[in-house]
Amino acid sequence: MPLLRLLFTPRGLFAATGLAALGLVVGGVFLAQTMNLAACPLCVLQRMLYLLLAIEAIAAWLLAGATTSRRAAAVVMAATTLTGVWIAAYQTWLQRFAKGVSCTADQPWWEAFVNWAGSQWPLMFEASGLCSEAGWKFLGLSIAEWSLIAFTSMTIAMLIALLRRN
Repeated sequence: MPLLRLLFTPRGLFAATGLAALGLVVGGVFLAQTMNLAACPLCVLQRMLYLLLAIEAIAAWLLAGATTSRRAAAVVMAATTLTGVWIAAYQTWLQRFAKGVSCTADQPWWEAFVNWAGSQWPLMFEASGLCSEAGWKFLGLSIAEWSLIAFTSMTIAMLIALLRRN
């Protein structure tokens, strides 16, 4: 049980969140390449947030010794995970209720950013799919729904890290 106890320390939660985020990016790229899945702009945004979380987790793990910096890192990471929750929930809504529509009615700044990032690193950030198409499902849930579960779990982990006394 010492390993399980270590996992629920702030450092353990930061490490687990960072590793999970990095694993989800690798898994997403792997699925896209092996199953010929087209990522949409919202998928790419979520991938960017997972990469950001991995970077934040490294910094949080390093800063976790001091209470103030640990809590600040948990707040920053919770803000990132909550952004991911919102994006994944929106994409889930699009897939379940607004089939056949684009991500948005016009091209907002973030979609232009995703297009720019895709031109810089196509393997990681190219967006060529529709946000309202689930594409692939596992156990009856789309990738967006699994992402919603992942971001929600990471948010809970960051709230635990924030509220821990030690």
